[in-house]
Amino acid sequence: MLQIGTRGSKLATTQAGHVRDWIIAAGAPAELKIVKTEGDVNMAPVERIGVGVFTQKLREVLDAGGCDVAVHSFKDLPTAADDRFHLVIPKREDNREALIARDGLRLDELPEGARVGTSAPRRISQLLSLRPDLDIRPLRGNIETRMSKIDDGELDAVVLAYAGLIRNGYQDKATQVFAVDEVMPAPAQGALAVEVRMNDAAVVEVVDKLTSVIDRDCAFAERVVLNRLEAGCTAPVAAYSTFDEQTGMITAHGGVFALDGKKRLLAAASGTDPIAVGEEVSQALLADGAVELLGDS
Repeated sequence: MLQIGTRGSKLATTQAGHVRDWIIAAGAPAELKIVKTEGDVNMAPVERIGVGVFTQKLREVLDAGGCDVAVHSFKDLPTAADDRFHLVIPKREDNREALIARDGLRLDELPEGARVGTSAPRRISQLLSLRPDLDIRPLRGNIETRMSKIDDGELDAVVLAYAGLIRNGYQDKATQVFAVDEVMPAPAQGALAVEVRMNDAAVVEVVDKLTSVIDRDCAFAERVVLNRLEAGCTAPVAAYSTFDEQTGMITAHGGVFALDGKKRLLAAASGTDPIAVGEEVSQALLADGAVELLGDS
C-alpha cells in the first residue's frame, strides 16, 4: 500500500486524493498519510514565514521513508531541482485567477475603495494596475476562511486561484474568472507536483503513468522564468504558457510588476524546448529591467 504524504487542509487532501485515485487506477493500492507542517499551525503571512513551510516537511518525511509519495502544489516548490526526488506533473487544472465578491460583483463593478483580500504581491500589483482605488487587505488561511471574510462583511472580495476552487467544488463561488492576460497567474499555477524517492524504482514506474507531457513542459517553461529572475514564488512575477498541438510549439508569457501597479514588464517566446523558451522570456525581462523593478517591489 503506497503512502501518499499530504498536508491536512481540505485543499491539500483533495489534491492528494486525486493523485491517490490516479495511482489506484494505474494499478497500485494507495492511501493518504497526513503530515502536519509548520504552515498548518503558524498563521503568520506566508510572505514572512515563507511558502517553503508547506513543502519542506513533506520532503523530509518522504526522504526519511515516512511516505512513498508526496503531493505539492507545483507553484509552491522551490525552482531548484532536488536530486533526491523524481518529479511527475499530472494533468493540470485551470490556471486562471478568480474573484469572489459580494453580491455577485465583477472587479469593475466593485465600489470605489472596495476592500479586496490577497497577500500575494503578484496579485496586488495587477489588481492595483486595473483598479488603483482598491483597498488591498492581507489574507491568510484556507479557502473557506478566506471566503468567509466576505460573508462576515470584513471584505468586499477576495482573489484566489481558480484551480483551488474547482478542486474543492467551489467554482460557482467565483463572480469573475480573469483571462490569463488580464491578471497573469503564478508560474505553474494549477499544476500538481508528485514526488517520489529517486531510488525507489517501483514507485517511479507507477507515478510515471500519471505524467501529462504537455502540462509538464508548459509548467517547466513558466518556472524557468521564475528561476532565472532569481525570484521566489511570492515575488510579483507571473507566467503562463500555451501549447499548439499542430506545431508542437510552446508559447510562454512572463510578467514582472511594480507593487503599486504603475509599471509592468511583459515578454513572450515560442519554441519546442520548454527550458529554452523560459530562458528566452526571462532574458527579455532582464534586458528590460526586471531586476531593478523587482528590487523596487
